[in-house]
Amino acid sequence: MQDTYGCIKWDMKYMPVSETPESQQEKKDKMKALSEQTAFSPDEVKTLMKCTYYSQRKDINKGTELQSLLEEWPFLFQEIGMTVHFQELTGVSLKETFLTIIEKKGKRLLDFMRTICAEKSKRILQAVTKLDILRGQLEGCSENVKDMVLLLLSYFDDKEENLFHYVDQTCVAKDVPLERLPVNPCIVVCGTSCYASTHFMVSVDGKIVNDHISNFISAICLMFGAYYCLNIHYPVDLGSTLEFLQR
Repeated sequence: MQDTYGCIKWDMKYMPVSETPESQQEKKDKMKALSEQTAFSPDEVKTLMKCTYYSQRKDINKGTELQSLLEEWPFLFQEIGMTVHFQELTGVSLKETFLTIIEKKGKRLLDFMRTICAEKSKRILQAVTKLDILRGQLEGCSENVKDMVLLLLSYFDDKEENLFHYVDQTCVAKDVPLERLPVNPCIVVCGTSCYASTHFMVSVDGKIVNDHISNFISAICLMFGAYYCLNIHYPVDLGSTLEFLQR
């Protein structure tokens, strides 16, 4: 199901005056070539993504199949490209805004969940105890975000398995059992828990769209960004958690 949320440039009626169909195709081909290189200029990719935003939206909004989008716009599913597309689409800087809000409100939210909510709900208390054991001595912003997301899932009684799919630590993209993945954007956790994982993947429509994500915050931003960039409606059994993160 499609949704436009609060997007400011969901559908562009006109191509930028500085562009032509030919120039859009040239830039698109350039990015496809760059995506196959091990070293490329991030600034060049950002500029190309911004210049071809019009064509990206046209392909997405007309319902182009995911596999075709992966082949035609490979950077769209990488952090560098999705960040540009998300900002053009919403006017919001995805990762920077997320981290800023976490810095301002994350500790307060966690304290509330660990005290007030845990005192009122046995389910939340059990979740807090379990996360403390899994987390161990780990500290840092990334660990706080993991706690926050997992506790929100518990608080709203949303289905964790539709947000996180756990596979073996050594699992690579071709080994992921795709038939078990949810169709909504999902984080594939390579390890027994979010805390034990050293890398993550993101799937959409039961396909791995990015299998080289080294940290949890990038994974959660890519997963969340996919809902916006690909016009995907929040599933009912994750709606409360995702809506809370959005707001």
